[in-house]
Formats: sequence, structure tokens, C-alpha cells
Amino acid sequence: MAENVPVRGLQRGQLSKHTGCHLETIRYYENIGLMPEPPRSPKGYRLYGETHLRRLRFILRSRELGFGIDEIRGLLDLVDRKCQTCSEVQERTKPHLAEVRAKIADLRRIERLLSQTMAQCSGEAVPECPIIDALAA
Repeated sequence: MAENVPVRGLQRGQLSKHTGCHLETIRYYENIGLMPEPPRSPKGYRLYGETHLRRLRFILRSRELGFGIDEIRGLLDLVDRKCQTCSEVQERTKPHLAEVRAKIADLRRIERLLSQTMAQCSGEAVPECPIIDALAA
């Protein structure tokens, strides 16, 4: 995967290889309007350029960070209008950060409960199991 190699006229398969994104996912992002329609070659092949590559990387990184499609669409709208401010971006990402923090708190609670329950388990070959009892309660 070449990171800083200028690209011109990549076909969808090549774009997929450059980004690690599945062909069907690229097609999906085009269908829902996150990716702009690329120009076509005289033979009708889609030709993706540097702008498409950067945009797809933006989308993929946003997905890795847990942003939903609508959140990404909102961020891309700011980028496309070329008038985004840091405060606008922050306002759009603040709710997502709160959601991530809530999930982390839930995972910590789950981990604590599982750890406590497992500590009560003897681990021996006996029919009584505190883990099963806790799950059934």
C-alpha cells in the first residue's frame, strides 16, 4: 500500500488495493453519496484520482474511530464546503466522544463484574458454577 505515491486514473480494484477497502464497500460509499462519482475512461472504466483516494482514506479512518455514516457525511459536508472551522468540527465530534466514553465505562463495569464472578469460581470439575449462576440470575 503506497502512501505518498501520486495517483491518477486508478480503477476501483487499484483503489481497493491502495486503501485496503473492499470493492463492495467502495461501491456502497458511492451509492450512498459519500464518494463522488468518478470520471470514466473512454472505455467506460471508473477512474479514481488523488481526491478520491484521500476521501476514501478519510472515510475509512472515520469508521475506524467509530463514526457513523451520518456523522461522516456531516464532517465531509464541512470539508466539501471548504469553510469548516475547528469549532464546527469539534461540535460535530463532541457527541461521538461522549458516546465512546460511555461505552468505555460500560466495558469497565462489565470487566469488573466478570472478574468478580470468575474469582468466585473454583475452576474444579464440580457441577456448581458461580459464573453460570450469575448468568442465570
